[in-house]
Amino acid sequence: RFHAAEDSPAAPQTPPGMAPRPVATLTILAVEDEEAVRRFTVSALKELGHVVLEADQAASALRLLDAHPEIGLLFTDVMLPQMNGVRLAEEALRRRPGLPVLFTSGFAGDEPGEKSPLPPGAVLLRKPFTVEGLGEKIASVAATTNNPL
Repeated sequence: RFHAAEDSPAAPQTPPGMAPRPVATLTILAVEDEEAVRRFTVSALKELGHVVLEADQAASALRLLDAHPEIGLLFTDVMLPQMNGVRLAEEALRRRPGLPVLFTSGFAGDEPGEKSPLPPGAVLLRKPFTVEGLGEKIASVAATTNNPL
């Protein structure tokens, strides 16, 4: 008889209410102009096990992107002062082709395909979001290398 189930340890389970751990640690550039939202976002990303660099506007985000080749994902608000998140992502991808991008927004009308400033196929995480929802979207975006921008 085959008794492999008895001989192998059970797969670790995420306790209810706990954020899932990422398969791999990413260095994530989080761009959010509202300080309280940025603090939550940075805390959530760190809870998920990622290394986080943060910026409150596009210009500082681009400087960080240029200075840190280890950045593996751009997580940006759609609505930013001076340069919006879509233009930031376009410039980031011009500098770093293939960089995964995850957008976030709490405004209506920014759903892809609904008079959206987002390009078709862009991935959006609506605000407010949970740590678990953020983790799921990051895993989804990081797994894809084709970027619609």
